[in-house]
Amino acid sequence: MQTTEIEALVDEMARNARYASLALATAPREEKDRTLRALADLLENSVSPLMEANGKDLEAGRAAGLSDALLDRLALSGERIGAMAQGVRQIADLDDPVGEVLETRERPNGLLIRKIRVPIGVVGIIYESRPNVTVDCAALCLKSGNASILRGGKEAIYTNTALAALVTRALEEGSLPGHAVQLIPTTDRHALQCLLKKDAWIQCIIPRGGESLIRFVVENSLIPVIKHYKGVCTLYIDRAADLEMAKKLVINAKCQRPGVCNAIENLLVNEAIAAAFLPDIARALVAEGVELRLDESAASIVAAAGDIPYIPATPDDWTEEYLAPILAIKTTPSTESAIEDINTFGSGHSDGIVTADEAAARRFLAGVDSATVYWNASTRFTDGFEFGMGAEIGISTDKLHARGPMGLNELCTYKYTVTGRGTIKE
Repeated sequence: MQTTEIEALVDEMARNARYASLALATAPREEKDRTLRALADLLENSVSPLMEANGKDLEAGRAAGLSDALLDRLALSGERIGAMAQGVRQIADLDDPVGEVLETRERPNGLLIRKIRVPIGVVGIIYESRPNVTVDCAALCLKSGNASILRGGKEAIYTNTALAALVTRALEEGSLPGHAVQLIPTTDRHALQCLLKKDAWIQCIIPRGGESLIRFVVENSLIPVIKHYKGVCTLYIDRAADLEMAKKLVINAKCQRPGVCNAIENLLVNEAIAAAFLPDIARALVAEGVELRLDESAASIVAAAGDIPYIPATPDDWTEEYLAPILAIKTTPSTESAIEDINTFGSGHSDGIVTADEAAARRFLAGVDSATVYWNASTRFTDGFEFGMGAEIGISTDKLHARGPMGLNELCTYKYTVTGRGTIKE
């Protein structure tokens, strides 16, 4: 497409989305849920064409040299399509957040003031690789009364197009506006640049992908962006920790799925229990295929314990999101120093403490400035489904307006309605 054609296309999509959002904002729950359940049925009845479209993306991905990990994220199967359909039904079953009264107050002059949850409006979602994001985000936005404009990566263009067509079909067969969900049909970078300038029509941008994509979006957008750059998550093993529990939690938080944003990248161990804990956890991690990067103190303990491979840590290791079986480990003298370390080097995503000392845990929970803070639990639970939200549109490390897993409530803002009886200001 020519540059002028792309600009006209994106402008028309943004305008149509805005008009659709105004209709969606007052759509009855029954209509939204009916459309979502129709979409789930369409997904289950379209396995063959979806697999055919996905096959084109996989073939192009192999030719382009995509890694096995990226190809796995891209690939669909009957099971994965079924899981998408089930996820849509779960969203339909969730309570509708729109119209919920958050606060009510009556003033002395008789004014009745209500704070009511309402949709954000138009949400632009920019993402890479995983085609299930197309369905998840479309469904979450529909349920929360928002219109959405989706811009997927070039590696999934055929699959995303096929999935978006099913969403459009579900909309057309119901009573919701057809432009409630739109997929930008080109992967030309200029379309993304145009989208990020449509602040008159789009209220929010949510990027999902690597740090480079998110930074590009933030640097080029005129629209507020909800983001997390990376997940540098840390688990701190306190002097009062149950060491068997600590071992179990470290292995789960690092090894269960090391390539995701809520896996730990750093491990802090209190100096008082380092000699008892580090050799055992180091061996267990190495047995799981994890590369260890140790500070000087941790290295001296591990080296004295026998033939356990490790690499000396560098200053950059404490801020690195590996998304791989690599873990940086250091010792620390106290809970306060662990808190300071996390607040200095972490990314504000998910961090945890393992301890039987409630006072230490309370200090940690209050002092760590992250979206999600854990006590005696794996950081791998930072996820919309695990939090009982049904699904999520992303995980925010921002503080305005949403933080942590973003479900239906986080896709809403609020407004005030004020009822009087001919009330005037004196």
